[in-house]
Amino acid sequence: MLHINGLTYRIGGRVLLENASVAVAAGHKVGFVGRNGTGKTTLFKLILGDIAADDGSISVRPRSRIGTVAQEAPSGPESLLDSVLAADTERSALLIEADTATDPGRISDIHTRLADIDAHTAPARAASILAGLGFDEASQARSCSDFSGGWRMRVALAATLFAAPDLLLLDEPTNHLDLEATLWLESYLASWPGTLVVISHDRTLLNTVVDGIIHLQQLKLTRYAGGYDRFEKTRSERLANEAKMRTKQIAEQKHIQSFIDRFKAKATKARQAQSRVKMLARMQPIASVIEDRTVTFDFPSPDPLSPPLIALDDAAVGYDEDTPILQDLDLRIDMDDRIALLGANGNGKSTLIKLLSARLHVMKGRLTKSGKLTVGYFAQHQTDELSPTSTPLQTLSGLMPNAIESKVRAQLGRFGFGADKVGTAIGDLSGGEKARLLFA
Repeated sequence: MLHINGLTYRIGGRVLLENASVAVAAGHKVGFVGRNGTGKTTLFKLILGDIAADDGSISVRPRSRIGTVAQEAPSGPESLLDSVLAADTERSALLIEADTATDPGRISDIHTRLADIDAHTAPARAASILAGLGFDEASQARSCSDFSGGWRMRVALAATLFAAPDLLLLDEPTNHLDLEATLWLESYLASWPGTLVVISHDRTLLNTVVDGIIHLQQLKLTRYAGGYDRFEKTRSERLANEAKMRTKQIAEQKHIQSFIDRFKAKATKARQAQSRVKMLARMQPIASVIEDRTVTFDFPSPDPLSPPLIALDDAAVGYDEDTPILQDLDLRIDMDDRIALLGANGNGKSTLIKLLSARLHVMKGRLTKSGKLTVGYFAQHQTDELSPTSTPLQTLSGLMPNAIESKVRAQLGRFGFGADKVGTAIGDLSGGEKARLLFA
């Protein structure tokens, strides 16, 4: 289905791919992994033809349809259901033609083709996908413009799935999903009949959905069989074996060089020494193992505070004073608590978090906080608030006005931003890198 051969791509003088090759057979599902910023999304753009490679080739099986989630989510007056149905362009075109065609033979052909593509079940299939992604029947009839950007991205995902392309490219498809929608998507993709390549950091998805892993590292693409856990085990064993072979080769090279140094000047051993020189020259060096740099960070332990940190007593919160989203809230949070907040779509999880972080205020009842409490807040769509023209160094310097530049750089370095990244425009960073910048 997909063949990548000798692919090289550079951007701004930086090499992202160099003589990289890999193949994905029809019907296979593979996860695409690699460190943030190494070029995973760029490879998708190359496959889609949005950008051109410097060298090498990418080929897709003839007459195959490639599908990916549109960058621009639907935002017009059409209903969610109609927006998803429109993704099947052949069905839409046939229905329009059926209304205007006058030739009996052509009308017959149109209806035959509509039957072939199972057009009459399309609304039910589209509705089922939307339901899986968290839209009830009433929501499906509402206009796309009624929903926020994150919800509209779910509609874009639903449209891509409904179109049922031969080759499906998904870039972090669970980013805008809650737990229930993520579980549904994993189940849906597991039974997907086409070819799938998915970029994801979701270990569960990469273990339950895919049958192979493509790893992007050191400008190359390497294919592994099985899910993510098997990939980790196989790769770890391969790296250990390569390290062992390299150690053995270095020892052998030293032994041969020692023989050459000892006997090259002796006439009786000169021929043997020369033979060893040739042997040494013929050895193919085994490259040293270079692991991806990992980002290791922790949250500093805060000073002890008097309990409770936060308490809610019969509280209500919402965006409209007349319509609370949550009410009758009673909650106590103490030092060392670790709490996961679960709930169905639209039940107010984000609203509660905004209340606890003082982005919303109680409409009734009481919220009390420990006197010296400070709250850190990281939201799903917070990366959208970063200035695309600013750099990580400028962004963090603005938040640390009294810190010298070396301290700011050190903080960025803890989160994987080396000298080559601190001056990069945020708009050119990957989604994962933007998230790390927010954590920094």
